[in-house]
Amino acid sequence: MRLTPQSFARLSMLGLLTLGFGAWVIAAAPPSKPPATKKKVSSSRRPTARRPVAKRTVRRPTAAQLVQMARARTVAHEEISGQLENRPASVVEGATALVPFFEQLRRLELQQAEGPLRIIHFGDSHTAADEWTNTLRGAFQMRFGDGGAGFVSAGRATYRRLDLRTTNTAGWHLQGNMSQSSDGRHGIAGASLTAQRPGEVVTLSPASKQFEVQFLRQPGGGALTLFADGQPLQTISTDGPDGWAFVEQPVNEASRVDVETSDDAPVRLFGFVSEKGRGVTYEQLGINGAQANIFDGWDAKLWMPQLARRSPALIVLAYGTNDAGNRDYTLVSYKAMFAGVLAKLRQASPAASILVLGPPDRMYRSRYTMAPFPRLEMIAQAQREAALENGCAFWDLRERMGGSGAMRRWVTAGAAQGDYVHFTAAGYRLIGATLFNDLMDQYATFVRVRDRVLTATENGKTEENSKTRADGGQAQRLP
Repeated sequence: MRLTPQSFARLSMLGLLTLGFGAWVIAAAPPSKPPATKKKVSSSRRPTARRPVAKRTVRRPTAAQLVQMARARTVAHEEISGQLENRPASVVEGATALVPFFEQLRRLELQQAEGPLRIIHFGDSHTAADEWTNTLRGAFQMRFGDGGAGFVSAGRATYRRLDLRTTNTAGWHLQGNMSQSSDGRHGIAGASLTAQRPGEVVTLSPASKQFEVQFLRQPGGGALTLFADGQPLQTISTDGPDGWAFVEQPVNEASRVDVETSDDAPVRLFGFVSEKGRGVTYEQLGINGAQANIFDGWDAKLWMPQLARRSPALIVLAYGTNDAGNRDYTLVSYKAMFAGVLAKLRQASPAASILVLGPPDRMYRSRYTMAPFPRLEMIAQAQREAALENGCAFWDLRERMGGSGAMRRWVTAGAAQGDYVHFTAAGYRLIGATLFNDLMDQYATFVRVRDRVLTATENGKTEENSKTRADGGQAQRLP
């Protein structure tokens, strides 16, 4: 299956007129307020004459201007679509680092693997929006099977998921999420929910057959009661030695699962796991404003064993947009920091392949024009070098967009927002489709080589067995 940018790219003329080309309002002084009551003016002084109130005027674009704008948007969309369709051989740098991931995909495709294949995608606001990650989730699950939601942060914590719904009552308090008061004890989501009174509920819907509650075990911790479609299943005690913990519970694909506090003792929830027996889970963990060094502020005794239990086949890192604004970094210092992040992920999940996504293009207003954002090139280069030197793959999103200054065309095309930083929903879906297609091109190459090697190996074994039979078994002896 291949996703095509054209499936997201065609906008109607009506869409063109509604995506940012409404009426033009000419700036003018607002109507003045009614004058305050004045004291009686002496007859010896002449009263000041009022100035006429400026009227607000609205100019609407002419038909010719609308046609010109629509044409510019269409041309820009064709340009970025052509750029994304062009796939040079080196579009995924260091692609051999993905061989373990591709092998698991192939075994899943041939129905030779048990259990779900997990992909975990860490990132900033681009990831938190779940537009491009949801496109990737749907594409992987359509081709290789739906493994369920995977890990989901508890309640309305750090990000949204477009494929499910999770809510919490008002008595739960958000901890982490880059808060200045964060203690760093939040697991792989970078955020957690705490409560200290009975009757507070966190809900997930829908849920798959295999369900898991992940929480902080702590001395004096409170109790949680688990419900599936309103029916109580078990009560979980969070009291015990300090550390990350989990409890598994079959829920028979309930349409709704609730976790409710049972007493007034403290409770901290990290999230849930909802999985099916086979297929792909695409678990997106994004935090608005995050930089790659966010891992340094997390308690490794909590998030590293949690990631190890998830045992992902692929870890995706998508940072850099906010990192470019940090003037403390040099190429050397940022590269060292990023390499340290990769080392921690390797330590927690040594069998996982790692794919680093370079930051997208970004622009800022310089006097009266938009200019490429400074330091973005340095951040992308440092990520590239750190990834390739540490056995990871690298995908340069900025280059795939068209390089420095490409964001201008994306904004014109309606694929990016007017802040020249974030994308529209259609733009994010284009990025998701492009990344999936690029990965599948590499996967197809892997499958061809793999099958050729396996065929040659099988033929070699057949010839060896034939020779052994002809030699009366003597060929099996060691010299």
